[in-house]
Amino acid sequence: METSCLDELQKVLGNFDENLIAVTRALGLTARVEGMSILLDGEENDVVAGAAVLESLLDIIRHGEPIDKTRIGYCIELAREGRAEDIGSIMSGVVAITARGKQVKCKTVGQKRYVDAAKNNTIVLGIGPAGTGKTYLAVCLAVAALKSRQVEKIVLTRPAVEAGEKLGFLPGDLQNKVDPYLRPLYDALQELLGLENYTKYMERGVIEIAPLAYMRGRTISNAFIILDEAQNTTREQMKMFLTRMGEGSRVMVTGDLTQIDLPEGKKSGLVHAARILKGVEGIAVCRLTDKDVVRHPLVMAIIRAYERDAEEAEGGGKNK
Repeated sequence: METSCLDELQKVLGNFDENLIAVTRALGLTARVEGMSILLDGEENDVVAGAAVLESLLDIIRHGEPIDKTRIGYCIELAREGRAEDIGSIMSGVVAITARGKQVKCKTVGQKRYVDAAKNNTIVLGIGPAGTGKTYLAVCLAVAALKSRQVEKIVLTRPAVEAGEKLGFLPGDLQNKVDPYLRPLYDALQELLGLENYTKYMERGVIEIAPLAYMRGRTISNAFIILDEAQNTTREQMKMFLTRMGEGSRVMVTGDLTQIDLPEGKKSGLVHAARILKGVEGIAVCRLTDKDVVRHPLVMAIIRAYERDAEEAEGGGKNK
């Protein structure tokens, strides 16, 4: 890898060359810096992969994004698959801009595919493990649509299913009991809109947050509708929700099939919907994987460990 900018070279190398060390250790390479170039030595295929990783890191820097261990690991995976050039396309688009002016961009190929699907379809089912950004990106797209006046309001909902905890022991009415479970949605909205605008939109009903049970019997038009934690819907609830959509509305459904908390014997409405709606025009089923996890690198390792354990214990067939 070669660059004409010392600042870029230093960012690729990292503090005390930590980025370069991470790449060379992962690929079994040795490296040295000569002038403005990084020279790699090792097996031919590994050198090619290493060079591709370093070029990917340089591309990330030139898009104004930081480099961290998660991104380095992802670039290494892409390079091993011969897909390092995908980094450029991932970083090129801006999904939304936060209240503080920070650009929100996709960080993985799966996220880019998910966002593109949402832009090109009326209904998107986003399925993937924790940490893949499926809910946060859905909220980003909703806020972007609201700001550009593509929709008049945002409606956020989720099923009130107890995940091992008892809602009855929480104080207040049903809304108060469900509010803690909607905290990730509140946080994302406040980050994107700012607290003042968020409060104003909530008071005016431009943003509506409600348990799924409150959706029955309604027709929601000109809205961006998000159903979160959809793995905990029943088939009947999912059908009810999807048929609430009125003229001018867009729908995003997000869920994690590894965290189904339905009572024994109840089948997940998300699993069912993903199967029967696949291939329907205007509907996209987008599956994110552990490779799309953008939290701490250990989150990816944890997810993979649980997946292996589930496959060994149950053959991967539960709730499918």
